Amino acid sequence: MIASIWSWIVQPLTYGFMQRGLVASILVGTVCAIIGAFIVLRGMAFFGDALAHTILPGVAVGYLVSGGAQASLFWWALGTAIVSALGIGAISKKSQLREDTSIGIVFAGMFALGIALISTVRSYAVDLSHFLFGDVLGVSSQSLITMVIFSAVVLIAIWAFYKQLVVVSFDPLLAVTLRMPVKFLNNLLLILIAITVAVSMQIVGVALMVAMLVTPAATAFLLTKRLPRMMLLAALSAVLSSIIGLYVSFYLSISSGSAVVLICTFFFVLTWVIQSLRGKRADR
Repeated sequence: MIASIWSWIVQPLTYGFMQRGLVASILVGTVCAIIGAFIVLRGMAFFGDALAHTILPGVAVGYLVSGGAQASLFWWALGTAIVSALGIGAISKKSQLREDTSIGIVFAGMFALGIALISTVRSYAVDLSHFLFGDVLGVSSQSLITMVIFSAVVLIAIWAFYKQLVVVSFDPLLAVTLRMPVKFLNNLLLILIAITVAVSMQIVGVALMVAMLVTPAATAFLLTKRLPRMMLLAALSAVLSSIIGLYVSFYLSISSGSAVVLICTFFFVLTWVIQSLRGKRADR
């Protein structure tokens, strides 16, 4: 019995693509969870969803310009994500529109442009499908190196500016009083979210990106209100979901992105039910 379970766990790891996928899943899960804590606490879930969809035209243009070379698609996605993030921020601050309205306009326009570009060439639908729905088992060695580098950039930036980002997120007036560079810090957070979205694109895809950014952090939020502990619990939830989802994808032959997100959702529902039952018992 034990031998068969051990074989069930180890056997997939004999494949190189599974090893790369496991490392990529753990890495992306950690980064998404940590940056997701800020997204959840600042109420930016819609922004994360919109940003994930706005990279689609960048990916399509990159595919067209590069002749289908996969290596360049990340850079186009990253550039589009950063420009879109800063653009949404600028429109929200300089216009009379509410932030969610600005996000909705940019989201709809960019996503429509991406669909229009993809529909012009039929081969796009096949070659770019893993960017829509994720394909962690298709991560190449070069893609993995890129993920490691940019994930490190995000984590180092959060570590370096942690206190400032916390103050700006929870008490903007105090940040102004302390003469913190509020505009720079807000733009930095937008850029970090954009980098995270671009890095995570191949793992969970554009369509399911918001779930990876929000669900682990929301699960952790049900358990604690302290930000450092929330980040740790969110990262643990995301990593565990990524590992289990990867095995589910391998053995059941389903989309890796959907498998990971389903496990994340399961953990959230389980945590919510347990916390709700505890709350009812405490009220008695």
